[in-house]
Amino acid sequence: MIFVTVGTQDKPFARLLQYLEECDIKEKVVIQAGFTEFKSDKYEVLSYIDKKEFDQYMDEADIVITHGGVGTIMAALSKKKKVIACARLKKYGEHTNDHQIQLIEPFKEKGYILELNEENSLKDLLEETKKFKVPDIELNNANFVKKLEDYIESI
Repeated sequence: MIFVTVGTQDKPFARLLQYLEECDIKEKVVIQAGFTEFKSDKYEVLSYIDKKEFDQYMDEADIVITHGGVGTIMAALSKKKKVIACARLKKYGEHTNDHQIQLIEPFKEKGYILELNEENSLKDLLEETKKFKVPDIELNNANFVKKLEDYIESI
């Protein structure tokens, strides 16, 4: 199953969903479309879902296609999901700035995710997921805890 989520931003993200509509995906696709007005004869489209439903779809998914939100990317990676991320862009009115480009870049550089952008295609990236292996994510929790302990001891 493929889970597509555009997040809860109050601006539409029709571009990502149009990329999806252009693909002929045979497996089940569930889309959390948020503020984006979107209908599909091919895929199941939901406006909003609660956290429990979100987690359920995330658990069921083999692939997560998402906006460039760090929370969603981290949630998917923590569950060892293959992630295709597409930044919301200011020039299309999808966000107020282009910070999602900078959020996606380090994940892509470390080989954690695949990036969908204007230079590639969702169809090609979906094909690439067939051989893509999700590496173990490096969390910096131990370093954070050590710094917090050191700080607490210093006061």
